[in-house]
Amino acid sequence: MTVRLQLKIEYSSERVADTVFRALEPDNTGFIDSKMDGCVLSFEITADNAGTLRNAADDLLACVKIAEEASGLSDAVPDLDSDALSE
Repeated sequence: MTVRLQLKIEYSSERVADTVFRALEPDNTGFIDSKMDGCVLSFEITADNAGTLRNAADDLLACVKIAEEASGLSDAVPDLDSDALSE
C-alpha cells in the first residue's frame, strides 16, 4: 500500500515563502516533492505506510517551523487552512 499527503502552506508574501522554501530545499531533496507558486509552498510526501508518512510530515512541519524562526519570520504566520486563497 502506498499513502500520499499533499500539504500547502500560504505565506503573506512571495519573499517570505521563498525564504522558507530555500531553507527547506536541501532537506527535502529526494524525499519530498516540493514546489513554490507565488506565496504558496506545496509539498507531496509518499510513503509505504501511514506511520512512515506521519513521521515524514512531522519532520517537515518541524523543519518549516525552524526555518521560519531561524529566518526571523516567526511573525509571518502561514495560512495552513488556505482560506486566504478564497478571500
